[in-house]
Amino acid sequence: MKQAARIQRQMEEVQTQLAARTVEATSGGGAVRVVARCDNTIASIKVDPQVLSSGDAQLLEDLILTAINNALAQAKEIHTAEMGKVTSGMNIPGLM
Repeated sequence: MKQAARIQRQMEEVQTQLAARTVEATSGGGAVRVVARCDNTIASIKVDPQVLSSGDAQLLEDLILTAINNALAQAKEIHTAEMGKVTSGMNIPGLM
């Protein structure tokens, strides 16, 4: 029981740290920049004004989607690695 309580406390600490940790991804040669937190939330999205002036909505949507997916993939990788350290590689359903 003590070990389970210790692991739970460590997991809570890591989750708090992950919520503050960010990763960044770009697409379109830097035209779209997305910052995601390692708790799988988006912190910010920046779009180069030149992309907006092109008037190509489909291109902009694709660039945003690509950058978001890349940022979230990086965040998930970090999240999985950090939580794996706490759980010693045990696969706990619903955790990751």
